[in-house]
Amino acid sequence: MAENQDIPMANSEADNITTKVPGNHEDQKMEHESSPQPPSPPPPADMDTQEIIIVNENTEELDLNHGRIGKIENLEPLKNLERLYLRWNLIKKIEGLDTLTTLVELELYDNQIVVIENLDKLVNLEILDLSFNRIKEITGLEKLLNLKKLFLSSNKITEIKNVNHLTKLESLELGDNRIREIKNLEGLKSLKQLYLGKNKITKIQNLDDLTGLEILVLQSNRITKIENLEQLTNLEQLYISENGITVMENMGSQVKLQTLDLAMNRISVIENIRHMSDLEELWLNDNQISDWSSVEYLQQNKKLATIYLERNPLASDPAYRRKLKLTLPSLQQIDATLCR
Repeated sequence: MAENQDIPMANSEADNITTKVPGNHEDQKMEHESSPQPPSPPPPADMDTQEIIIVNENTEELDLNHGRIGKIENLEPLKNLERLYLRWNLIKKIEGLDTLTTLVELELYDNQIVVIENLDKLVNLEILDLSFNRIKEITGLEKLLNLKKLFLSSNKITEIKNVNHLTKLESLELGDNRIREIKNLEGLKSLKQLYLGKNKITKIQNLDDLTGLEILVLQSNRITKIENLEQLTNLEQLYISENGITVMENMGSQVKLQTLDLAMNRISVIENIRHMSDLEELWLNDNQISDWSSVEYLQQNKKLATIYLERNPLASDPAYRRKLKLTLPSLQQIDATLCR
C-alpha cells in the first residue's frame, strides 16, 4: 500500500485528529465478520510508535486505524466521543479511557493487549472489539452492563467466564481461542448470536438459557454428536461444519432453521430435517452421502434454494447436477454454481 500524507478517518474529517507521523490512507472501518478474519500485517517491530494529538475536541467519531500508536493517551479533551477505532496498532495496555464516558463503541482489534482492564468508567459502552490480541482470560467487564456486542475472537482464552452478568448482550464472539467447554452462559436471555468456532469443544451443552439465540456457530471443533438443542427454538442458522458428526439428529426443536451447515463431517444419510419448513440453505459437502434416496428425502423442504453436496460419493455421478435439479426443483444454487 502506497504511503501518502492523509490520516485514516472513519468520518473523513481530517481536522479531527492526527498523529506525529502520518500513516497509510485507507478507510479501514468494516463490518465485523461472524468468523475470525486474518489481521493485516503489523507494522515492523523496529518502527517507532506514534503519539495521539487532538485537533477537534468536539468530534464524536475517531478513526486511528493503522496509526502505529503504542499507547492510548491524550484523549481527555474529547467530551463528546462516541466511537473510537484503534485497529491495527501496537497498543499493549488498555488505559487512558476513564474520561470517555460517552463512548458507545471501542475497537482495539489486532493489537498486543494481554489483559482486559481499565474499562469501568465506560458504562455506556455497547460494542467492544478486542479480537486478535493476546488475551488469556475474560476479566474487567463488571461495569459494562450496557454491552450488546463483545468480540474476543483469535485470542488465547481457555474458559468462558465473567460474561453472564451482561444481560443486554446480543452477540458474543469467542471463535479461534482455546476453549474446551461451553459453560457459564446462564442469564444471557438477550443473546442472539454465539460464535464458538475453531476451539477445542467436544460437546454441545449448557445452552438451555439461551432461548433467544438465532445464530449458533460451532464449526472446527471436536464435536461428534448433535445434542442439547431442545431449548433453542428460535435458531435460524446453525453451523457445525468440520467436526466428527456421523448422524443428523436431535434437531426437532429447530423449526425456524433457515441455514444448516454440516459440511466436512462423517454423515452418510440425510435425515431428521423434514420438519424444517423454512430451510433455505443446506451445506453437506465433504461427507459420505452415496445414496440418492437422501436427496429424495428433501422433497418436503419446499423452500430449499441452495445445497452443497460436492465431494460426496454421489457427486461423482455424471448426471449429478441434472438429477439434483430434477429431484429438487426449488434449487437455485448447487454447490458454488447458480442453476440455469
